[in-house]
Amino acid sequence: MGGGRKRRRRDGSEAPAIHPRNRYATAAPDFAALASLYPSFAPFVSVSRGGGRASIDFTDFAATRELTRVLLLHDHGVNWWIPDGQLCPTVPNRSNYIHWIEDLLSSDLIPPLSSSNKTVRGFDIGTGANCIYPLLGASLLGWSFVGSDVTDVALEWARKNVENNPQLVDLIEIRNANKMSCSSESEAVVGEADRENTLEPVDGVGWSKLCILLGVVKDCESFDFCMCNPPFFERIQEAGLNPKTSCGGTAEEMVCPGGEQAFISRIIEDSVSLKNSFRWFTSMIGRKANLKLLVSKIREAGASVVKTTEFVQGQTARWGLAWSFIAPRKMVVRSSAPGRANHSFMLHGLRREYGAFQVLKSAETFFHASNLSCKIDSSLFSIDVTLSDDLAQAAMLLDESDSVEGVSTKLHSAVTGTSFRISVFEQMPGTLLVKGSLLNKALSGIFSSTFSQLEDTLKMEFLSKAR
Repeated sequence: MGGGRKRRRRDGSEAPAIHPRNRYATAAPDFAALASLYPSFAPFVSVSRGGGRASIDFTDFAATRELTRVLLLHDHGVNWWIPDGQLCPTVPNRSNYIHWIEDLLSSDLIPPLSSSNKTVRGFDIGTGANCIYPLLGASLLGWSFVGSDVTDVALEWARKNVENNPQLVDLIEIRNANKMSCSSESEAVVGEADRENTLEPVDGVGWSKLCILLGVVKDCESFDFCMCNPPFFERIQEAGLNPKTSCGGTAEEMVCPGGEQAFISRIIEDSVSLKNSFRWFTSMIGRKANLKLLVSKIREAGASVVKTTEFVQGQTARWGLAWSFIAPRKMVVRSSAPGRANHSFMLHGLRREYGAFQVLKSAETFFHASNLSCKIDSSLFSIDVTLSDDLAQAAMLLDESDSVEGVSTKLHSAVTGTSFRISVFEQMPGTLLVKGSLLNKALSGIFSSTFSQLEDTLKMEFLSKAR
């Protein structure tokens, strides 16, 4: 686990590594050293013949729970425990999610809420008995949290885990979603989600008829973000299908009618009503197949920004989904996939008075209107377009194809020089070729989208005049 090692996808491409700011990115936990420091951990550690690397049995719940306890204590100064059967989180994987949210907040793409103070405030949906996200966010970054849940055991142990860390007590509030009052709008959302998913009800599943955000977030409250490790499964039988791990988990933590797709859809519905109360809405996703549908739902809901990423821990992959309804600070063109390095289009049937120079000047006007810096070369009939560092970084964060590692690498590399070049060539009288060439590969997404808008603008201007 950890160690910054990359794995290969089935298609041979490299999967993203652990987040570079994750404390386990450079070296995996040393089980042998931890066993020597914490005697309670020693019985779970074994060393292969020939003096190989120490390891534990990840199919043993007691071993994974003790590992989590020791890592939180040793590396984060956090006292922690959960009873048998509760969901046991992996610390490196959960840290990836925290650091990705840190990237979103530090990008300055979405401005802070006017009511925000200097302390970052998050809302953890379904914090669980483990209360892992508030404990990590508070201990690593000093963030404050509200953690909600619906079961007595989860609420009891989440509070115990907070109270056993006096240094974090003032930063974390555990909130009982059972005691909150859903509005009629929220109840209608729940009913619609249930109708869309015609599965039989699951006995004992705590979230199926309760509030998620709407009705749990109090009037006049505001948060920098919400986060969620949703119930991934539709049926409890699916939850134990991985023979290589044993992370525990109750039906309330693991199962929801309709699975994660239905649960996150309810978060999306709630986010529309709470669009001014959160800077970012986020959730983890366990199945990549659900990502495209959920992104489409978010865009249909009117979000201004959508961001996705991939979390990788050992052989386990999860995906992160984030969205906001707040207008971005900068004019940035969003792209959902990497663009090509070259684009072109033709302008046919132009009137005699409209040649390459007139088209070039109109392109220059387009870029100025888009707040992009450009320099025209009349002798070569070309325009060099340059993005400012701030705008380039915002564009990279909006490129949904980026991994956690990819975003961090891009943000730490300077964006200098010309970003892309537009050239205009006369093919024959009345016909011009407009060609775009990408000069900075890191900006493929914004280049493709900007060139597409330029094509629409020039065709609207010149072809309408040709009629």
